[in-house]
Amino acid sequence: MSYYHDEKMEKIFKALKQPKNLDDLQLSDSFVKGLILKIISSYGTVKTSTINELTGIHWDILEENLSQMEKSGFCAPVSGGFLFSSVEYTITKKGREKVRGIAEDNPYIGIAPVPYEEYFQIMKIQLHHRYPLKIPPEVIEETFHQVVGVDYAKESIIESCIIGKGIFVYGPPGTGKTFIVSTMPDLLPPLVMPKYIEFGGKIIQLYDPDFHKLCEEQPHDPRWVKIHAPFVLTGAELNLNKLETNYDPNKGVYETSPLIKANGGILLIDDLGRQRDDHELILNRLIVPMENKKDVVYVRGIPVILHTHFIPAFSTNLDISIMDEAHLRRAPLHIFLKNPKVEEVTEVFRRNLEDLEESFQPDVLGRFMKVYQPKKEDGEGLQPSFAHSRDLAQICQSVRINMGKGTIDVEVLEAALDKHVLIVLQRMNIDLAQISHKTRSFRLNTDDKEKTYQELSHYGASMICRENNSIIVDVDESTSPVELADYLHERGINVEKIELIAESEKELRKTLLNW
Repeated sequence: MSYYHDEKMEKIFKALKQPKNLDDLQLSDSFVKGLILKIISSYGTVKTSTINELTGIHWDILEENLSQMEKSGFCAPVSGGFLFSSVEYTITKKGREKVRGIAEDNPYIGIAPVPYEEYFQIMKIQLHHRYPLKIPPEVIEETFHQVVGVDYAKESIIESCIIGKGIFVYGPPGTGKTFIVSTMPDLLPPLVMPKYIEFGGKIIQLYDPDFHKLCEEQPHDPRWVKIHAPFVLTGAELNLNKLETNYDPNKGVYETSPLIKANGGILLIDDLGRQRDDHELILNRLIVPMENKKDVVYVRGIPVILHTHFIPAFSTNLDISIMDEAHLRRAPLHIFLKNPKVEEVTEVFRRNLEDLEESFQPDVLGRFMKVYQPKKEDGEGLQPSFAHSRDLAQICQSVRINMGKGTIDVEVLEAALDKHVLIVLQRMNIDLAQISHKTRSFRLNTDDKEKTYQELSHYGASMICRENNSIIVDVDESTSPVELADYLHERGINVEKIELIAESEKELRKTLLNW
């Protein structure tokens, strides 16, 4: 499809021909010879075909340099036929002494890097006028073919990708926040990037197979790769140090940060507010790379500018107020994911069973729906969750195998339900948020305090009290003011204002209540 390999990409492919001499390779003679010698030394005896495969350096350059190194007494051919690709080289004593000094300064062994200037220009060409995008309908359809419901979320995701602006996704646990954001890279066009770049004789690693998925078509120069738009996911493990480019003395490379690896794609900060470092410090660290689309790394104390042209995405179970106005300006689009409908979680459960290649009896889906249907409809009234759908399908598979059955029936589902910890806790009316004291307090101004009080009691608030013209309520920390307002609005209650109460005020209120 031309969307994934357009005219600009084709021109870049034609420009990225494998260099056949040192001038075109744009690496110093000493760097190339040192790289080859380190490989021969590490192998002891190695074929030229292996050197070619490891470095991506053209045969002409290899043959010329190996011939010069042989004359200098650093290496020697030990076997081989008429073809240069079959010749084997070994390291000499003089070569080992030479390698010792080279490896101490730069131990890197691998593919030949791309010079910094070439990286910067090729990337600049690709990212210039990247947005706004015109995403073909068939790309949108394919991207969301596994997404059930949430049409309002899909719309915001598409618009975020069209203009390249950040997005903030929040809502209760199990509503599919991470999943919906993970679809975004499929809406973006691919890009070409070098595996490694060279600056001042040092190596900076850009390509990371954990985050960069290779496209089918690849440039002729093996130092470059065409990748799908990256999706870099970081969560509660993220800290300030991981947002920096750090030198690995064992590999001899500067390992780039998630900010740089996400260039051309999506950077998702998942579970915002759960990080060990203060989330405001993390968000502040992101402001300049988000605004300028570039970040600075230091190589031997020299500042080096690298591209960070990513779309920032943030997700949290907490409230949108976790981000201040300065941060929200960098992610102006938002999605509040509400708890899914019973029919939606049932469909996701069915799809997960099919993905696991599990057969099931027709009444299994009906029994599954009863778990989440309201009690007035003879259901259990549990809170629907996409996460439950995925987990229960996997538990059903385990239970079926353990029972020795060939298909999943209601008995298997019942046993799986009894084994899912969150379902068991809900059935026992055990609120984890209350046990761990993870609650939030809101002050609500409404025109009907009595009705509001009654409806909040049904909502599951842990504490409700009246205060002059307001009502103060303690709810699970994942509850947002938007969710509270929607809940009350659906019940005919007009909410004039919702205010998050500061911790100091909460403590004062508790003291007064206890007194």
